[in-house]
Amino acid sequence: MRQTRTPETFRVKSFGCQMNVYDGERMAELLGEQGMRAASEGEDADLVVLNTCHIREKAAEKVYSDIGRLAKAGTPMIAVAGCVAQAEGAEIPRRAPGVDIVVGPQAYHNLPELVRLAKQGQRAVDTDMPIASKFGALPERRRQATSAFLTVQEGCDKFCTYCVVPYTRGAEVSRPWTAILDEAKSLVDHGAREIILLGQNVNAWAGGDDKGRDQGLDGLIRALDALPGLERIRYTTSHPNDMKESLIRAHAEVPKLMPYLHLPVQSGSDRVLKAMNRSHSSKSYLEIIERVRAARPDIAISGDFIVGFPGESDAEFEETLGIVAAVNYSQAFSFKYSARPGTPAAEMDQQVPGEVMDERLRRLQALLNTQQLAFNQASVGRRTEVLLERPGRKPGQLVGKSPWLQSVHLETEAAIGDLVEVEILSAGPNSLAGAELMRVGPSGHAAKSPGLGSGLPGGNPRVAAFEGQPA
Repeated sequence: MRQTRTPETFRVKSFGCQMNVYDGERMAELLGEQGMRAASEGEDADLVVLNTCHIREKAAEKVYSDIGRLAKAGTPMIAVAGCVAQAEGAEIPRRAPGVDIVVGPQAYHNLPELVRLAKQGQRAVDTDMPIASKFGALPERRRQATSAFLTVQEGCDKFCTYCVVPYTRGAEVSRPWTAILDEAKSLVDHGAREIILLGQNVNAWAGGDDKGRDQGLDGLIRALDALPGLERIRYTTSHPNDMKESLIRAHAEVPKLMPYLHLPVQSGSDRVLKAMNRSHSSKSYLEIIERVRAARPDIAISGDFIVGFPGESDAEFEETLGIVAAVNYSQAFSFKYSARPGTPAAEMDQQVPGEVMDERLRRLQALLNTQQLAFNQASVGRRTEVLLERPGRKPGQLVGKSPWLQSVHLETEAAIGDLVEVEILSAGPNSLAGAELMRVGPSGHAAKSPGLGSGLPGGNPRVAAFEGQPA
């Protein structure tokens, strides 16, 4: 282990899921609390944290490639965090001596101490899983962003046969009610108007409220709905087995809960689902979708799919295409099966050839892309609220999100963080273009935008916006 000077600047580079994005933000806050400064664009950082993902094949190899690039560039201190760090542990500095710190996703609250050890030339490896202490040791949220992630649940007890999450993130644990609401209030106080609740199985969240009553995710969402200044609530990622009726009702009853649900199914074949240990069937999944749409007819459904799981036949793949046709997704994520070392599926017979997986993925993505474009095109001519989040590519252009998580581009004099009423003018496969009609103030009252159209028709524009969308 090399000895290095005390770092003054840092950069956190996160890969993979939204949980990693949240973890990366929290690590940046921790380092900032130590007096370090985030390196500006194009500036070399004294400390680079690679916050890694271990879901896909060759994830570890990519990490080692990044380590080599940083070491060659002379980066003074390199840290590997996240799920690859958890899986590889002390093997990382043995294989790549340029690494100074290895820290797992449940131990990154110890990052300042690990930096101190590393600068003294000591081995700094921490892959313990003391989840209860992690959040309590993190600083108060001060992130100023329109849309903010908030982890409420971590870990997984489902043990899908293809997945490493139970081994890298640990068992399912729900954060306490009060801690979540305190963090949410801090985020809103510092500029967040939308909060996205995160968890490996976020809808498995459970706990007691401030009056000692048992609550599920729906109760947490209802409490957040009462938070002044918060305009929108989302949550991801959910498991079909934890999609309780009370949560489905929340989609009909909670005004701030957006009409969007990410509910992975993975396959349309019951035999493949059983081999995956998914614990739901294609029929039970479709029944959930039916109940959700009955509660919130305009809801957008997103999903995850794996093609080429060991033993998947041509007929079973066709069943996956069948469930995609039945649900009609607004968007989805699809992947070729990736054997992860240590998972049961990696040892299964009948591994599907790569060229077969390639062809199946091409066909699946063609269908999903067609559905996404149709969903977007169904919004043209409609009026809806857009939460502005970032600058666009053109001068005077801002980009925001519709309630259905579509990116909307528009020219406006409004500011990032404003909620505006927009008429959708055109749609592409990945985004929409709109024109501002009026601005919505913090109290929910609309203020007419200069030179633009008059008020909106009566009724709830969030509900009316996708009337007649493809079924």
